[in-house]
Amino acid sequence: MTLNNSQFFASIITNRRPDAAAVVRGERAEGTVSFYQTQQGVLITAAMRGLPVTRMACAQPIFALHIHEGRSCTGNAADRFAGAGAHYNPGGCQHPYHAGDLPPLFATRAGTAWMAVLTDRFRVRDVLGRTVILHEKLDDFTTQPSGNANGKMACGVITPSEQ
Repeated sequence: MTLNNSQFFASIITNRRPDAAAVVRGERAEGTVSFYQTQQGVLITAAMRGLPVTRMACAQPIFALHIHEGRSCTGNAADRFAGAGAHYNPGGCQHPYHAGDLPPLFATRAGTAWMAVLTDRFRVRDVLGRTVILHEKLDDFTTQPSGNANGKMACGVITPSEQ
């Protein structure tokens, strides 16, 4: 039996550990971003909870999610996750073509979000030790250098999974 793409990627998520993951934490949100190396590229899943919500029917929050070049989630008075650095961008591309630019997370009314994407902009080994940042706002996919996504809400370091 030949699997279609949807079945193939679903089998990866349910039948094996990710090759790497980042436990993303902040004061208002937390979750896990998982990385699976496949022949087609890197399958990334993100599962978040504790996201800010609104009672407005047509205004559920949308949040930017990016891989950053830095290797820690340490911070300072001006930037609580300053150690995360800028977007991961080994090719020197304009935003939104950075290797670390990911699709946005759409929050539910319960403050949760889940997303999956396949990318061939990097391999899992290229992002080990780097950081994942959940931003406070939506990425506009235009403003340079980082999409006007505002402050950093949560951060996690990408580490290899224990096999």
